[in-house]
Amino acid sequence: YRMLPDHHYPSIVRDCLNASIHFLKALKGYDVDPSRVVTCGDSAGGWVAALITQTLVGRSDLPRIRAQVMMYPIVQAVNLQLPSYQQNQNVPFFSQKFMLTCLCSYLAIDESWKEAILNGAYIPPDAWRKYRKWVSSDNIPQKFKNRGHQPRSPSPFNEAAYLETKHILDVEISPLLADDETIARLPEAFLVSCENDILRDDTLLYKKRLEDQGVPVTWYHVEDGFHGC
Repeated sequence: YRMLPDHHYPSIVRDCLNASIHFLKALKGYDVDPSRVVTCGDSAGGWVAALITQTLVGRSDLPRIRAQVMMYPIVQAVNLQLPSYQQNQNVPFFSQKFMLTCLCSYLAIDESWKEAILNGAYIPPDAWRKYRKWVSSDNIPQKFKNRGHQPRSPSPFNEAAYLETKHILDVEISPLLADDETIARLPEAFLVSCENDILRDDTLLYKKRLEDQGVPVTWYHVEDGFHGC
């Protein structure tokens, strides 16, 4: 896909979606069994894999995706105060600071809004009430909270921050926010998380989101793993 710093939202998703549709329409030419196509990706690739799987799930003109494989995917940028974001904020190779820089660059958001994104000040109260059931740290098992987690609610709403950053709440950026009907139609998933990774809890949230809608999930957790390992 076309990459930063020259190309921004939504180039990554659109490029990968177009390539996927082309591939699915040409499976015979690639000698691929149409019943065995899987989406797969790690980190940002896991985010794209989730989005492509969601986008194509209702397409009757294309072969159905057999399964989705995601290794420490980015599936939301709404709650950046999850336990893993606090515990692993300075762990190489994907620190909290670097993630925010990449997020702002891709979404063409001025970096002066980093703090508002980090503390959730850009989230309207009604949006937080709507999405909290999916993005709250309440969904993270207690055993993952024992290492220095301080529960935090979003800071007071800042309308100026919202106007500059509201596309973070789009499903194309945060596929965890897809509606229940879409989630329920997704194929089975294999999810990998790493303990020493700020994205650990994104995997846990997506695991719960899928399971709550009856989607079969196989989960593997790397106890001594870190982002990129």
